[in-house]
Amino acid sequence: MDLNSDLGESYGRWRLGDDAALLSVVTSANIACGFHAGDPTTIRSACREAVRNGVAIGAQVGYPDLLGFGRRFIDMEPGELTDAVLYQIAALDGLARVAGSRVTYVKPHGALYNTVVHHEEQAAAVVQAVREYDASLPLLGLPGSVLLKSATEAGLPTVGEAFADRAYTREGTLVSRREAGAVLHDPDEVARRVVRMVTDGEVLAIDGTPVRLAAESVCLHGDSEGAVAMARAVRDALTAAGVRLRAFAPGADH
Repeated sequence: MDLNSDLGESYGRWRLGDDAALLSVVTSANIACGFHAGDPTTIRSACREAVRNGVAIGAQVGYPDLLGFGRRFIDMEPGELTDAVLYQIAALDGLARVAGSRVTYVKPHGALYNTVVHHEEQAAAVVQAVREYDASLPLLGLPGSVLLKSATEAGLPTVGEAFADRAYTREGTLVSRREAGAVLHDPDEVARRVVRMVTDGEVLAIDGTPVRLAAESVCLHGDSEGAVAMARAVRDALTAAGVRLRAFAPGADH
């Protein structure tokens, strides 16, 4: 099983998360590309630290929305969105290559991630960008989403993702952050939940309904309170359960 986290999201003097600590725990790093978060120095530093830890580098692409941290929907024309995603992948790939690695997968961020679960035009625009840049790059996304369906139809590799610290609806989508209980904070509870996800392929929805999951990667949010402790608890619990942790994408050795 792969463990991924959103990293490289600090901007200038504004600091978010502990990239160095999380990169000693996870196997894949979703590194911001400068549109929703991340400045060149922060992004380059995250790439260097990922290489030092043998962690796979993924491009976390989002809407051009620094003020809203990429968590607000933008009704972008498909061609414009394709260009924006291409720009972000290329920028991160350049910094990753200077650090001695490369971009090995792509994952949408925030509002874009949730939008392409069901928005066919925007999902197709993201898929088009990945195809044009490098059709061998896997797309990481929510199982059953329009994004992964569109990517599969286009011949792109896909990877289903589960979320350690986010509540699910009974339909298998994420509960909106605006709702109570959407984000989980107890490391022990989250660790038990992830072991069930990985070993049984199941998670309890916010209303208690069992939901089936087919995931090859588990996301640990780097900006959550206590993110490092939670990530370590999850890793330790999976290891104790006999789960081997490794990056799903090529090019890394954790």
